[in-house]
Amino acid sequence: MARILVASRNVKKLAELRRVLDGAGVSGLELLSLADVPSYDEAPETGATFEENALAKARDGFAATGIPCVADDSGLSVAALNGMPGVLSARWSGVHGDDEANYRLLLAQLADVPDERRGAAFVSACALVGGAGETVVRGEWPGAIARAPRGAGGFGYDPIFIPEGSSRSAAELSPAEKDAASHRGRALTLLVPALRALA
Repeated sequence: MARILVASRNVKKLAELRRVLDGAGVSGLELLSLADVPSYDEAPETGATFEENALAKARDGFAATGIPCVADDSGLSVAALNGMPGVLSARWSGVHGDDEANYRLLLAQLADVPDERRGAAFVSACALVGGAGETVVRGEWPGAIARAPRGAGGFGYDPIFIPEGSSRSAAELSPAEKDAASHRGRALTLLVPALRALA
């Protein structure tokens, strides 16, 4: 069985990739997380784009372990904020990974923005780096920013993101509904042909 390193300690990301692979009928791949391999120095995320950051993470993982590595960098792009928080999404409030502080700050920044100008998109760039080369794909999930958080599912900005065509927030969707539509689900689906070649 071929092994793939997913450059993350987030078990939800690992589960999401597994569901995408299962849905595409790809078997014969064992997914490992950063918790399953000896630790290595991870370069700081200093890229100006999601693609640069994803590629840097995947290159580090492959170089350190010799195992083909998948990495993603994702975040929220808000039109009224000129595409911010963008690559700074996880640390928008100044504290890395404090989901609630991040989305509360964003809601405060958009307090005076009318509904018709609250457009946003979740963006995910996924990179696969291995002996066969490098593949980078991008998925986007358009929608708008709600006035207040709703729902208990998901993570990150999900409670304040209303996907296009939906009346529910991303945090109110089931995992299957989210996979079918989400930015990461879309990017991972684009990565399936390259992953299938490794299986």
